[in-house]
Amino acid sequence: MTYAAAVERLLELGHELGAHTPAKFSLDQMRVLAAALGNPERRFASVLIAGTNGKGSTAATLASIMQCAGYRTGLYTSPHLVRVNERIRLQGEAISDAEFAEIYRRIDEVAAGLVRQGALPQPPSFFEMLTAMAFEYFASAGVEIAVLEVGMGGRLDATNIVEPCVSVITDIALDHQKFLGNTVGAIAREKAGILRRNGVLVTLPQHPEANDVIGHTALELNVRAISAVPYMPPVSPNSEPPRLAENGALQSYPLNLLDRELLIETPLLGHHQLRNVALALAASVELNRQGFTITGDAIERGARQAQWPGRFQVIRPNQTGAACVLDVAHNPAGAWALRAALSRYFEDRPLVMIFGAMRDKAIAEMADILFPLARHVIATQASSHNPRAAAPEEIADAGARTGAELIQEPNVPAALARARSFARQESNSLIVVTGSIYIVGEALELLGRGA
Repeated sequence: MTYAAAVERLLELGHELGAHTPAKFSLDQMRVLAAALGNPERRFASVLIAGTNGKGSTAATLASIMQCAGYRTGLYTSPHLVRVNERIRLQGEAISDAEFAEIYRRIDEVAAGLVRQGALPQPPSFFEMLTAMAFEYFASAGVEIAVLEVGMGGRLDATNIVEPCVSVITDIALDHQKFLGNTVGAIAREKAGILRRNGVLVTLPQHPEANDVIGHTALELNVRAISAVPYMPPVSPNSEPPRLAENGALQSYPLNLLDRELLIETPLLGHHQLRNVALALAASVELNRQGFTITGDAIERGARQAQWPGRFQVIRPNQTGAACVLDVAHNPAGAWALRAALSRYFEDRPLVMIFGAMRDKAIAEMADILFPLARHVIATQASSHNPRAAAPEEIADAGARTGAELIQEPNVPAALARARSFARQESNSLIVVTGSIYIVGEALELLGRGA
């Protein structure tokens, strides 16, 4: 089987909880598939990370730290920016096309046999299959620890069949309400489903409803809760806020960890990323307490070397072009984080914004937050013609009340060309590409910075 054939077959499986797949009420099917594979998820230690925003950044930072500490480290994230291989990484490198195709073939044969035997009522979903592939790849490659990002929710997510050393819950906000609930509290209950009796939780104070649900769940399960507040940058009358390094690529601040002062430098920009880095630092210190050997040097190098494209990623201009910021702000909380980061790092710069989103997102609310910042807003959609994608005219209608100058372009290449045209008319202009991960991924490819 070729890689292209494997991806095509994967896409045909359909997404969990999608319009064309049955509703999921348990993890039984994922457990049946894993058992038929010999339970590969039990052959490595794992950290499970749930949340609405920031879980990918947290996962990428923690995986980088563990790799720098000398451990053979797997990283499983979703969705992907450019190619599906990105979701499954070993030592920072995406699974190869050949390995991807071979593992898909093997698991597909096992799944088909289970369906024939009646052990599975239908084939696995897209995400269940990918998750099984990640587990099988990590086990066969001798991974010592895998950092796993929950796909959606937590309680019923396919990743939740592991027994994590540490569970991490990042910031929770309204998103995927159709599946997770219409309040922050209801969504937090789904995220708290990754906690285990007598387990360990790393988190930060956040929305009161989320705090209440997570706190009560932790008490009921006798979970040892670790606050990542001490891992945030120091705040005192004499302390300075995190600064940008001279090359403009790092946030930097001192922090006392493991009985010494470390210099924490991260390429993940924006105040919101400091929360995600703090969660990763707290998780690494807890893993050190559990028997993994993680030095201060490994923490410094891991934080500095972490890569998570498309999250306030700054692409510097060539001799004639404008600088670009790419950020997957796909819900209102993400939009506020992007707005704060733009105000902090690029205050008073004229902005040209390219925006695209899925139809089921809070487009009007995101438009209210972001569109007033820009001189020009270009509404577009990805070339993949995802049926969930909002058409440019739908985005323009949703953003009309903001008063922004709205232009419609049919695809990302046309939107980038128009944005560059506007940027050339005003010196020091900045192009901001945001919204759907599909928009940002396509822009990355066009800018020659594919993940």
